[in-house]
Amino acid sequence: MLISEKVKNLALIRSAQAEFGTGLNIITGETGAGKSLVIGSVELALGGKASSGVVRRGEDEAQVELVFGLSQEHEKEEMEALDIEVEDDGLIIMTRKVREGRSTARINGNAVNASVLKKAASVLIDIHGQRDQMGLLQRKNLVRILDRYAGDEADKPLLQVAEHYRSYRKTLEEIEDDISDPAERKRRQDLLSFEVSEIENAELKEGEDAETESRYSLMKNAKRIAEGLSEALGAVSGDAGGNASDYIGKASGSLSGLQGVDKKTDDIISRLSEIESLVGDLSIDIGDALREMEFSEEEFAECEGRLDLINHLKAKYGRTIEEIGRALEGKREELQKLEDHDSYAAELQDRLLKEKKELLKECGSLSKIRSRAAERLQKEMKEALSDLNFENVEFRIDVIGDEEALSSTGFDDVAFMISLNKGEKLMPLEEAASGGELSRIMLALKTVLADTDDIPTLIFDEIDTGISGRTAEKVAEKLALLSRRRQVIAITHLPQIAAMADHHFVIEKTSDGESTETSVRELRDDEPVEELARLLSGSAVTDAVYENAKEMLSLAREFKNNQQ
Repeated sequence: MLISEKVKNLALIRSAQAEFGTGLNIITGETGAGKSLVIGSVELALGGKASSGVVRRGEDEAQVELVFGLSQEHEKEEMEALDIEVEDDGLIIMTRKVREGRSTARINGNAVNASVLKKAASVLIDIHGQRDQMGLLQRKNLVRILDRYAGDEADKPLLQVAEHYRSYRKTLEEIEDDISDPAERKRRQDLLSFEVSEIENAELKEGEDAETESRYSLMKNAKRIAEGLSEALGAVSGDAGGNASDYIGKASGSLSGLQGVDKKTDDIISRLSEIESLVGDLSIDIGDALREMEFSEEEFAECEGRLDLINHLKAKYGRTIEEIGRALEGKREELQKLEDHDSYAAELQDRLLKEKKELLKECGSLSKIRSRAAERLQKEMKEALSDLNFENVEFRIDVIGDEEALSSTGFDDVAFMISLNKGEKLMPLEEAASGGELSRIMLALKTVLADTDDIPTLIFDEIDTGISGRTAEKVAEKLALLSRRRQVIAITHLPQIAAMADHHFVIEKTSDGESTETSVRELRDDEPVEELARLLSGSAVTDAVYENAKEMLSLAREFKNNQQ
């Protein structure tokens, strides 16, 4: 669940903090006070679009911090799958900073990219606002909703359909890439024959490029190396006197008659003997190295030519000899297909038919699962909609299979059909429902899916659009019921919904004439009654309104106690 939210220098908020609790968290406030800022800051922290305009005027940086508490083992596993370390206390701390249009994000102190941030957020929280209502009108999203409801039953078939679809698409692409024009096919065949011969004739060996390059570098610098080695050899053991070997020999001879007289002298004699041996070995090694510098102009030209050939093939076919080898195999395969094109084309068509048959079979199995899930979901949705004061509602989910509309998720089109008034025919949701009705339909759907989803926190913005009276009471009751199983955070302007709060927060805007600030605080003691009275009547709160607010709060508590 979402434990706390801290906001600093975001739009009108200089500094604000809210400690959320279990159950139903309600946020109210005057129109224009900045209630949507609370939701907006959460969306920002979870990877939403950040612009320089969100930073409070006069400040350099805005910051939002969310603290989540993990209570389910699967939540910890999914965090760890994203390489997010979870401490023993089970806390996940997400921080987002915005400066001049740029932003940085961290989870438990470690920098993460936007992709990881959004994936982590999808495990922990689900935010519903006006955009989600619009999403409910898009047919492609309805398939996903139905699959979510089907749960584990649909998971494996979905993977199988996706796998078969990838194979089917790959074969289709091969057919599309196949060269049907005989003249063009002949040109391609000639080019491939040349390229295959060019690579094969080179007879490349693994590691040859590095070895040849090293040999070429040695030959190219042979003169300078030889001069240096010759000079070194002369200094160590040249034919003329005055070299290291002569001097060491003289020193050793001078002390040879003193062996056994003095311990320190014996040590010096021994070390001179070792040095003399080392110098001798060094002379041999330098001589061997000099002999390696001996090569003909023909040898140099041959090495240079070989290196040029290797580099030429690398430029055309791959950065390494291994890559050139893979390119050769690919060209051989393509050449073979062109040389036996009729057989290859027939094999492609045969493979496509088999793969389409298998794909259609898997899509059919998935479609049956969706149809069974649709029957269950439409029944639960009708009950949930009735609970939200849709008295004469009819609801049906159509799963329409189309074998010509194959995709990685099957061949089904899903439609949510609804009739809101007695005697009216069922119509697609996008044609029949208004904005306020869509809010309630989404709430019904969230309530039904709460049993199949593992997301611990739900946030609702604008859930009370276009409703009042008994309908508002029904929505309040549904939110209260939903909050028994999930943490719910909702922004509202309706007293019926606010009365159901387990934790009630108010957004307030103040101004000193020069600047404006928005703050958030949790209501204590009698403050919830006062806020309900304000919501009921506006600024003029009479004793009657105050008593009405107290009664509303008492009835809400009675409803929640009965549900528990």
